[in-house]
This record gives sequence, C-alpha cells and structure tokens, in this order.
Amino acid sequence: MHDILDLARYPLDRPGSPEWQALVDRCMADLSKNGMYNLEGLVRPEALARAVAEVRPVMDTLSFVHTREHNIYFMKSIPGLPDDHPALAKTKTINHTVCADQIPQSIIMHIYEWAPMILFLQATMDKSALYPMRDPLARVNVMSYRAGEALNWHFDRSEFTTTLLLQAPIKGGEFVYRTDLRSDTDPNYEGVARLMRGEDPDVKSLTLSAGTLNVFRGKNTAHKVATVEGDRDRLIAVFAYFPKPGVTFSREEQIGFYGRAA
Repeated sequence: MHDILDLARYPLDRPGSPEWQALVDRCMADLSKNGMYNLEGLVRPEALARAVAEVRPVMDTLSFVHTREHNIYFMKSIPGLPDDHPALAKTKTINHTVCADQIPQSIIMHIYEWAPMILFLQATMDKSALYPMRDPLARVNVMSYRAGEALNWHFDRSEFTTTLLLQAPIKGGEFVYRTDLRSDTDPNYEGVARLMRGEDPDVKSLTLSAGTLNVFRGKNTAHKVATVEGDRDRLIAVFAYFPKPGVTFSREEQIGFYGRAA
C-alpha cells in the first residue's frame, strides 16, 4: 500500500501510534467544526494515474448514464408539505456510473477494502464498528461528470459520505455545500426554500484536488457538485461503509441507480 498511498504523510498503517492518533484527532476536530475533513494528496500521483487508467475503459463503454429530475430530498413528496412548496423545487442531475462489480481487481477497490483504512475511518467517525457495504453494485461507485453535467442539491441518507477524487475537471465541478441546513429535529423547510431560490448567504464552495480523500457529514448539510466545464471530466469514487454488516440496496434501488440489479 506504500506505493499507492502517502503513508509517510498520513500514517493510516500505524493505528494506535502517536502520529496516527494526532491525525485522527485533527480529522475529528475538522468534522466538528466544518462538517468534513480532507486528506489532500493521500493517493500518490503514479497510483492515481493507474487508477484512472483502470476505470477509464469501463467508464467510456459500460457506464450507466443516470439522468434524473429530483428535489433536494430525492422523494416524490414530503408528509405535511404541499407539493408546490419551494423547498420541493425540481433540479436535474446527470452523471455516468461504474459499479464495484465492474472494477473488481482495481486500485480503487484495494483502497476501499484495506483494513487500516476502515479502522481509521471508524475512529474519525467515532463509531464502535464500521463495515464495507455488502451490495456488489453500490459498495463502490465511480462517477463521471462531463461538460454540462452536475450533481444537484441533495441531502445524503447516511450520516457520512466518503469520496476519493480521481480526476479534477478543467473548470467547474466545485463541491458546494450549506452546513447544518436542517437538524434531526428541525427540517427547516423555509431555509431549504431560501437555498433553492439562491438566497442563502452561508453557502460555501470547495475545490478539491485529485488524490484527495474527503469525509463529509451530509445527512443534514445540503450539497451539490457544480456544473462541469471543459473537455476533462470530474471523476470521483464514492466509498460506502456502514456501522452494521450486511447492508444492501433493494432490487428496486439498484435498478433506479444503476439500470440493473445484482
């Protein structure tokens, strides 16, 4: 793994050491303050180039094109909210998806399944346990956003989202977010409506560099990927971990996200 990850800078392979604990503490502090942390340059440039080369032929020939009009909740309706409420304003998402079963022996899957990586994430998320997803399609997805494509405003279903940026676009593709727009006890529909109208002054934007691992608390923080511009796509791997083993999507969810079932 030393040939793939910069373990001198990020000692993920030394759990329990003072250096490892210092990194965990720093990441937990960033999560508490900003709702995310970033390990910039975690993947070495040579390994990153190999990872992109491994996924590129699959992305170009076998990826599923996911085009969807949706509201921020990815739900047809919200109980107690009229269908014409501005919080339910429709937006459009377009991306190209490669699933875990299409890249089984890749560098991306090797990173995802590496036990010290899972242990490190578990510690930074303050979880008693953390497991790779069981779903053969959803456990790892690689998303491509090409010119004119974007991932629009949404909340995540899981508490944490873990991503690895493989390739940055020439322009656009910024990670745009609004921290703690809602809470577990307050849906803040009026605040969501202001966001959808473009009237929220607390929206922030982050430009990530290729090779960066990002861990983000997205359940109550609205976020999106801005529209990509230029002839180089934004290529990102999404890693799915859960605090309990055996998590899978339903057949209907698999077909909805990937156009096929496992």
